[in-house]
Amino acid sequence: MLRSIIISPDVELAERLEAALTLTGEVSVNRVLDRYPPAIDLVRTLRAHAPDVLFLNFESLDKAQEIVSFVEKQSDGLQIIAIHRTCDSQILRETMRLGVREFLAHPFERALLKDSIDHVKALLERKPPTHDATTQVFSFLPSKAGVGTSTLALNISAAMARRPNTRVLLSDFDLNSGMMRFLLNLRNEYSVIDAVEHSLRIDENLWPQLVTTMDQLDVLHAGRVNPNLRVEGTQIRNLVEFMRRNYDVLCFDLSGNLEKYSMELMQESKRILLVVTPEIPSLHLAREKLHFLRGYDLESRVMVVMNRCIKKPLFSKAQVEELLGVPVVQTFPNDYPGINKAMTAGKWCEPDTEIGGMCTEFAKSLDREEERCERVEEIPRVPQHSQPGAGADQIALCGADFSLQRRLQPASGHRLKPMLQAEARATWISAVYTRSLWIRIICARCWNRCARAQSMWRRRWSGCGTYRTRI
Repeated sequence: MLRSIIISPDVELAERLEAALTLTGEVSVNRVLDRYPPAIDLVRTLRAHAPDVLFLNFESLDKAQEIVSFVEKQSDGLQIIAIHRTCDSQILRETMRLGVREFLAHPFERALLKDSIDHVKALLERKPPTHDATTQVFSFLPSKAGVGTSTLALNISAAMARRPNTRVLLSDFDLNSGMMRFLLNLRNEYSVIDAVEHSLRIDENLWPQLVTTMDQLDVLHAGRVNPNLRVEGTQIRNLVEFMRRNYDVLCFDLSGNLEKYSMELMQESKRILLVVTPEIPSLHLAREKLHFLRGYDLESRVMVVMNRCIKKPLFSKAQVEELLGVPVVQTFPNDYPGINKAMTAGKWCEPDTEIGGMCTEFAKSLDREEERCERVEEIPRVPQHSQPGAGADQIALCGADFSLQRRLQPASGHRLKPMLQAEARATWISAVYTRSLWIRIICARCWNRCARAQSMWRRRWSGCGTYRTRI
């Protein structure tokens, strides 16, 4: 069914045309304007409804001519059908000069109306209308709850909105634990739930009531907790289409539970920002989610960002990259004082703060077209004879500050000193053995320069299960 808009200062004529179109069953009237709109209002209407056909009243030739010229520049391929109360020869000549080939006069006979619709359909098949829609769509996916995804989504979205002439929408799709409403102290009673429910009827008048505007950033919060809510894929697609036509950048804050609607949003996204922290549970779940997204052919869109980095983390950036098999494109500091200050004020972090400045720089990097997600080279599987024990499925990881060169006894069967067992528990960690791949994460100082450490690991590590921590 064709989508259409009627522009007619003659209200009665518009009503009769709408009734005639409804009877055909081939055209839906999405919007009726009872005046000739100014350019800005016309742009909003076209973006909101993305019509295939525009029925334009030529009651005022000058106004109609302005609209025709504007529509040709704004929406290439949009078909225009002229309407009027009478079939006046002068009006017909003017419409022909403007390139409008279809003309309908009252009383809109069914046969003539059907012929015009069929002709328009043929033209649309050859050249469908094009409506401006952004491709800058980013989904923020947490590896696990509590890694700071909402904070990063907010500050990166705010950084994008600071660019000139850039309209940014931040939508909180964490429907059970959404934090945007709290972080920004929002009072708007409408939420993403209302947007989803009205996705088929959203227009330029309803939408401003759903979002909260803060500077150049529009925020659509998740509303109150509602575990029984069900969101259909068609609702999400219609809503995202509307968003893409009306904004320059879209940012989605997801829950991390990989719901069906979350998968729909990630399918629509140019980039999926997977947020991790340098901690074992976060990295384990991040790898699980990467494996899951690989099954949906979404892995190439994933960009890993590491949050809450400290000076001496348990896992360095290089170790995280080797564990996950994808590069870490950005690290963010553990700036609790700055974030708490912004949260208290109900704002995002300013650019002059540590994390605010890093979010600003990262937002600039997202504009680049070249691919930044290069695959990390995989390490071949360890030969069978060097695996630590029959049936073992783990490989040792040594902390960067724990040098085995200084810890091993020369001739003690390559065992650790008893006094160092406590330290060994804290520093030795293992990585999971996956089907055909051993992922080795070990610092160069402890592994590459110490043949004795390698020998000890191969011969004796299978007996030190006490010190293993599975990721």
